[in-house]
Amino acid sequence: MKKIIIYLFAIAILPLNVLAQDTATVKQQANILAQAMIAGDYATIINHTYPKAVQMAGGKQKMVSIVNKGMAQMKTQGVIFESATVGSPGKFYKAGAETHCLVPENLTIKLPNAHIISHSYLLAISKDGGKTWSFLDLNNSTSDKIKQLIPDFNPALQIPKSTTERIL
Repeated sequence: MKKIIIYLFAIAILPLNVLAQDTATVKQQANILAQAMIAGDYATIINHTYPKAVQMAGGKQKMVSIVNKGMAQMKTQGVIFESATVGSPGKFYKAGAETHCLVPENLTIKLPNAHIISHSYLLAISKDGGKTWSFLDLNNSTSDKIKQLIPDFNPALQIPKSTTERIL
């Protein structure tokens, strides 16, 4: 009887452990992306970007070139990404053969006369049951825009509006 109770308890908590592991994996991989942004490691950013988005931009090399050019232009204007942090991932949603969730992201950006803190979300996407994740920055994207890139996007996953705060 004691063995049966232990077995039933183990079965009952197993999904919680799997979910905790998935959450930790998503956050760890999102953090790699965030730190690459601060370090200016755009190749790593593109390697963690949703592959279809990279393909639509013309491939990895083209996307690295586009991002490098854009970031260099911002730097000449005095825009510096100072810090990036990711929060705990939200609820997991099935979307066709993929799993999706939102990961909160806060970026602190230095401008010539102020600092801005951007509060937005990354859409985390896994095609292998949560072992690896790719990401899309959802800065004020809508479900309709996402569906153009991800036709099986689950409409139950609601995308909150991004916000910014200016600090002088």
